[in-house]
Amino acid sequence: MCRSIKTLRPPTTPEVTDEDIRAAALQYVRKVSGFRAPAAHNREVFDQAVDAVAAATQELLDGLQIRGSATRRFTHS
Repeated sequence: MCRSIKTLRPPTTPEVTDEDIRAAALQYVRKVSGFRAPAAHNREVFDQAVDAVAAATQELLDGLQIRGSATRRFTHS
């Protein structure tokens, strides 16, 4: 859907930062909402959506099991 969002799971991206997750969430919300920068009256709901998508992304990455990995769960830096 949004080609500028990069894959964040190992081994494609070995080290993922909170900033990487936030940037992906921001790109997703921008794409879905159609706003690059929302108007002031939409800012709060826009920011809440970015936070929710970032949290869901972190939960997904934390729960993924990567084949051939020594650890069962992925942790970000």
